[in-house]
Amino acid sequence: MHPFDLITAGSVPEAVKAQASSSTAQQGAPVRFIAGGTNLVDYMKLNVETPRQLVDINNLPLDTVEPLTDGGLRIGALARNSVVANHDAVKQRYPVLSQAILSGASTQLRNMATTAGNLLQKTRCVYYRDTAFGCNKREPGSGCPAIGGHNRMLAILGTSDQCIATNPSDQNVALTALEAVIHITGSKGDRTVPITQFYLLPGTTPNRETVLEPGDLITYISLPAPIPGSKGYYLKLRDRASYEFALSSAAVILKTTNGHIDFIRVALGGVGTVPWRSPEAEHFLRGKSPTSANFRGAADVALRNARSQSQNGFKIELAKRCLTHALTQAVAQA
Repeated sequence: MHPFDLITAGSVPEAVKAQASSSTAQQGAPVRFIAGGTNLVDYMKLNVETPRQLVDINNLPLDTVEPLTDGGLRIGALARNSVVANHDAVKQRYPVLSQAILSGASTQLRNMATTAGNLLQKTRCVYYRDTAFGCNKREPGSGCPAIGGHNRMLAILGTSDQCIATNPSDQNVALTALEAVIHITGSKGDRTVPITQFYLLPGTTPNRETVLEPGDLITYISLPAPIPGSKGYYLKLRDRASYEFALSSAAVILKTTNGHIDFIRVALGGVGTVPWRSPEAEHFLRGKSPTSANFRGAADVALRNARSQSQNGFKIELAKRCLTHALTQAVAQA
């Protein structure tokens, strides 16, 4: 681990200023916010992340979960995963989010990990984590040995010739299905970004993963009010029952009226370079009856553009079955 300076921010403006000004003063030297540290510290130990300075934001008043006047929910950036997953409002009104968070990591990690930290969780690609190999995400232009290499866990949707790394989060798949909005404070003021516009596909610049700019601090996320009568379900398929990343996952929210689906949201995890919303599957299902055949048809549509590699072709069928079963379970609850 490289040496670094640690400063503590006492307010949001102070944190933004510290991160933005430090980056400028050190000519772009990496400066990182740190809260739970469950992801960042791991990568610092591996010398994948080598910040010159950490800005501790744990003292900022951003850890609450509270209702909004429009019927939605506000989740602070520093709200710990375990708090969010077990919050009454989340369990009762947004169960898909509670299910997703509780399926990830371990109890100890969930007790430390934060909502915003999870939003920014790094890939688990073995080549990104090992500095002995090139990696376009870590060092642009150094290549992607995962293409043709060890890629069993990696993405089949949203990939490019530069990167096939998978977004590893469970929380963010559920947030995508819930149409979360991310609230950001930066040196240029405040702005909001829908989660579907927050992540960037790798394309030719896999090193840039989100729309965040230097100095930007996520302050909270907001969830819209649930659709009355809708039900959600999160299903995660993995190699073992605990502390394992998804081979495929699905977050679905649907509502049926008179035997037909009139509201549907579908998001996939474990298979995309970003949390993968599937408007194609949603369009296929809208207005149809909730049958196994229609669910399988939606799954086929959702994976139509999947691009497998040497070791992860099985994910295409696995993801189809995952989505089909998640939709079946959501209907069973309804």
